[in-house]
Amino acid sequence: MVVRNMLRKVGGSSANSAAVREKSPQVQIDQAARLAMLDAFEENEIGWFWATDAENRLTYLSNSAAKKFGDGKQVVGQSLAELIETFDESSDKEGERPLSFFLGSRTRFRDLVVRLRGEDDAQWWSITGRPHYDEAERFIGFRGSAKDISSEFVRQRSESQLAQYDTLTSLANRHRMEKRLDSILASYRVAKRSCALLMMDLDKFKKVNDTLGHPAGDELLRQVAQRLQRIVVAPAEIGRLGGDEFQIIVPDVDDRGKLGELCKKIIQMVSQPYSLNGDRATIGASIGIAIAPYDGLNRQELVKSADLALYASKAGGRGQYRFYSSDLANDARRQREIGEELADAIVNDELTMHYQPIVRSTDHKVIAFEALMRWDHPELGAIGPGTFITVAEEINLISRISEWSLRRACTDAMQWPGDIRVSVNISAQQFFAGGLPSLVATILDETGLRANRLELEITEGVFMGESSMVDAIFAKLTKMGVRLSLDDFGTGYSSLAYLRRAPFEKIKIDQNFVRGCCEEGNPNAAIITAIISLAHALDMQTTAEGVEAMDELRLLLGLGATQIQGFIFSRPVCQDVVMEKLASGDFIYEPVGPAKHRSDRRTLYRRIGVIHEDHRYDAVLRNLSRTGAMIEGLLDVPIGTDLVLDLGGGQLAVAMVRRSQDATQGVQFETPLISDGANGLCTRHRVSPYQLAAAGMPLASLSADSTAPVSPAPARARRFMQVDVSSASSRAA
Repeated sequence: MVVRNMLRKVGGSSANSAAVREKSPQVQIDQAARLAMLDAFEENEIGWFWATDAENRLTYLSNSAAKKFGDGKQVVGQSLAELIETFDESSDKEGERPLSFFLGSRTRFRDLVVRLRGEDDAQWWSITGRPHYDEAERFIGFRGSAKDISSEFVRQRSESQLAQYDTLTSLANRHRMEKRLDSILASYRVAKRSCALLMMDLDKFKKVNDTLGHPAGDELLRQVAQRLQRIVVAPAEIGRLGGDEFQIIVPDVDDRGKLGELCKKIIQMVSQPYSLNGDRATIGASIGIAIAPYDGLNRQELVKSADLALYASKAGGRGQYRFYSSDLANDARRQREIGEELADAIVNDELTMHYQPIVRSTDHKVIAFEALMRWDHPELGAIGPGTFITVAEEINLISRISEWSLRRACTDAMQWPGDIRVSVNISAQQFFAGGLPSLVATILDETGLRANRLELEITEGVFMGESSMVDAIFAKLTKMGVRLSLDDFGTGYSSLAYLRRAPFEKIKIDQNFVRGCCEEGNPNAAIITAIISLAHALDMQTTAEGVEAMDELRLLLGLGATQIQGFIFSRPVCQDVVMEKLASGDFIYEPVGPAKHRSDRRTLYRRIGVIHEDHRYDAVLRNLSRTGAMIEGLLDVPIGTDLVLDLGGGQLAVAMVRRSQDATQGVQFETPLISDGANGLCTRHRVSPYQLAAAGMPLASLSADSTAPVSPAPARARRFMQVDVSSASSRAA
């Protein structure tokens, strides 16, 4: 055996050994004892010995170690690297070099953790080895030792799992996610790669804990984790930071289109109903997205950016995603200001109520008005409910605001002639705040409004509460004669169980289904057909919201919608305008709108950069759509001219001029813009700071707020004259 041969070499040649034995019997006894001791050492598995030849094939392995590969399996003569592999399961081991490296480079190694290939993590060894050379300094192979560390390793790995993974969901915990993100960003800065970070909060999770108890909340978190793992695949990693906070690291992705699609899938999956020990719960999710290197180069910067994006997503109404942009810090500050002043707004009577008519589809006669709140802020101007309602929920003012809106709506409705109803939105938070039926009864008594003239619009979010409580509230409201309608039907994974349990008289078709319903290949028309058919079978009415164009109106009338609401009949107006209309005895609203629905085009007024050749011009962006924009600021630009619009934040959109008149141009984008998750638009990709630096950018044509220094302006003459469109005079720049 190799060990014996090595010992013989240490003792000398056979002849010399015989001579020694003749001269010193004691040496012979010690040598035999030593060999016996080594045999016992190997057989008792205290440790093993191994050796390879110059091609790293095993020439010796302790017999007890060889048996670990299976009885009868021939290991001597096999490549050592093919029999065992280096442990690299944890990201913490990313810097550890594999066994093949040491063997190939003939480098000594110590206590390298390896596992037997094909053993399903059952056998873990620690091996040490060093290269050996003959008298001529020729490499003759490795010699080394090994020991079985399976029990110790499994125990340590279990402890490591507890330290790095969340015990409730088995996802990575905050500590592991921080180390993982630090490691990725550090290596990616060198390789100039990108990494996206998603921060996610669960919407209305607290209600589950409050109404169904913490065990149900824990079970919900486990189910959320399982759903996330079905959507998010390696190399991305999901972590639970605590509570209902989740984080997702997505390496090597900076395509905001792909990230947006991923977020939509996550939100849709998480928003599906949950079964929790016999109860049913529905929650939502809000996501903020930041991408390195654009939104931060280290973990602290990237997490801060993702947090701001998450805050903006929640402030925008929840159930959506939002990309980070540099103006979010100002938005967050504005949200805080709104929260601080909202309580005073109620006291100072700054809230007002506007009303949008709901007309009967057969004759366009108004049958109800939906009450919609507005806040006329003395400094910030008009603030819509989409902004301050979310803030009110966060600072526990929603009950006061909801009570105010209910009382004001009933008071105003008492002045309307006939049986015209008023429709008031009831939030899930107000629904569960306690005392809703008694509050409704009190306000009806105070104002004198008949109960059948009050319609409460309720979203599917109320069904996440304890079922007996929900049923009891519905029963009390129905008993007093109040009408109930299911709002935003189809946007929250509606269940027929809702319609079976709750005494709804009407289903409201969300405007998201109305949008695009006339476009060829759009499935919205089929969805609307299904909803109307379902309502008809259940003897319910339907109201289609957000109707703006004549083609939409014709389609909805043809499909059998019983009521219509939208700009095509009227925008929300104040009580005085409503009274003026009704006082004339004219209860009919005539439809007025474009022949066909046009893709949303946001009206804007903000300055952008326009790049042509090596020159940068200042222009004003007047409106923006997915496929194009209207800009002002360049005089007499020929049709067909190629331009690049610098929309800020590294967003460069290649465009061609399709229409041009004086200082106004209509441009078409080479690549359509995508949704930013909050009713806005953004480019799919951004110009990386790495790309700018590598190209010596920005040139004079790129904005001065970029990360690289600005080079001197080129000497070539400008092709176009820039004009000042901030005033009516259009002065030459």
